[in-house]
Amino acid sequence: MSLKETFSINGEQLLKKIKDLIAEGNVRKITISDKNNKEIVSFPVTIGVVGIVLAPIFAAVGTLAAILTECKITVERNETPEETPTTPTDSEIPAPYNPEEPKL
Repeated sequence: MSLKETFSINGEQLLKKIKDLIAEGNVRKITISDKNNKEIVSFPVTIGVVGIVLAPIFAAVGTLAAILTECKITVERNETPEETPTTPTDSEIPAPYNPEEPKL
């Protein structure tokens, strides 16, 4: 399952935001829409994508940034279960080993 998150930004910040999102690593898909929610471009982001593969995407996003004044980025992320810190109870903590204690 995936989570979707939307950001409203101006064109100047578009390329930087895309690079930051890709660097986070848990992004599956990025969609760029205009201020009227009309989809302009959508591209998948896969794990292990190197810079040479992303160069054309960054070039296209840079061009869009020059044209758009306001836009929205919708990010589809891999859902990761929230980690809940747990503290073991006394019954879960093993007793220290004592070789002199008789075995039951």
